[in-house]
Amino acid sequence: MASKLKQLQSKATLASEFLSKHGTTYYKQLLEQNKQYIQEPATVEKCNELSKQLFYTRLASLPSRNESFWKELNHVKDLWKNRKDLHVEQVGIASLFGLECFAWFCAGEIIGRGFTFTGYYV
Repeated sequence: MASKLKQLQSKATLASEFLSKHGTTYYKQLLEQNKQYIQEPATVEKCNELSKQLFYTRLASLPSRNESFWKELNHVKDLWKNRKDLHVEQVGIASLFGLECFAWFCAGEIIGRGFTFTGYYV
């Protein structure tokens, strides 16, 4: 166990050194590639305006999202009505998708409980 801890520490040290050497270069390169999205000057008023634009843009997209949701739901209902025509491959993919959703739910619960498997700290 102690040897594994030493390995982990040495890998963390190497990663930290790599980031300290190359982190600023990556940061500058990222900013240079995306400079068309940067608002100058970055004032509180401009940030508030951008957040309002994002909010109302998302709000305006709700009708199309709602329409897409109902189309998907109707498709699932049609599949359920004609479930005898389904192939094993389609059922397998749907089962794997359901299993993945459940696994992400469980992971979220574990993270929300503070990385415990047995329950919440009381």
